[in-house]
Amino acid sequence: MDIFPESSDSSAIYILIFQSYPDVVTVPQMCDMPGGISTKTAYKLLQNNSIDHFKIGRAYKIPKMSVISYLHRIMISHPLSNTDALLH
Repeated sequence: MDIFPESSDSSAIYILIFQSYPDVVTVPQMCDMPGGISTKTAYKLLQNNSIDHFKIGRAYKIPKMSVISYLHRIMISHPLSNTDALLH
């Protein structure tokens, strides 16, 4: 199943870019993935369910593919946008 039906090229690129990250990342690791977002922004994205996640105890666990899917979604919905902030 292709999680990026619009473009298989972009899915391969995102997967290659983030290959050094584990399959399930922590909030600090998630903050580094899109180029260094703040933890405040990361928690807003998680609390708004913009990025699929689960919790073990009080710790957020985020599947790497959920972060990749979110980044892909915002890139195809705002391809020419020159904004400095992630959408949440």
